[in-house]
Amino acid sequence: MSTVAAVQAALAAEHAAVYGYGVVGGRVGKDRQAEATEAYSAHRARRDAMERTVRDLGAKPVVADAAYALPFPVPDAPAAVRLAAVLEDRIAGVYSDLVRAAEGALRQEAAGALREAAVRAVRWRGTGVAFPGLAERATRQ
Repeated sequence: MSTVAAVQAALAAEHAAVYGYGVVGGRVGKDRQAEATEAYSAHRARRDAMERTVRDLGAKPVVADAAYALPFPVPDAPAAVRLAAVLEDRIAGVYSDLVRAAEGALRQEAAGALREAAVRAVRWRGTGVAFPGLAERATRQ
């Protein structure tokens, strides 16, 4: 995967995460509202940074879709918490790809984003995975 393609994938995933956290924020319980708001803001900031990076690489940033299909219905707070963990797992995956594709400062930024997503996923889920961002290894024992 080229660096530009990996950055575009990260940008697309951030667009989806911002949308998803809109759903999470509307359904999560009051006890986790601040956490959802913080994650929403973090993903907006990452999205904006990825847009700048795409432009800096000489490409046109992918635009957000009007809506995104959710992986499952989110009728209540427990489902919202599960959705938040899934969003972070997906984000970790695309930043893992960007770590492999990038060099220098961009690689460090991607590694930081991967780490942040993994930490948020643990907070939402209550448990971690062996290899955040590497789904093919996380399920192996």
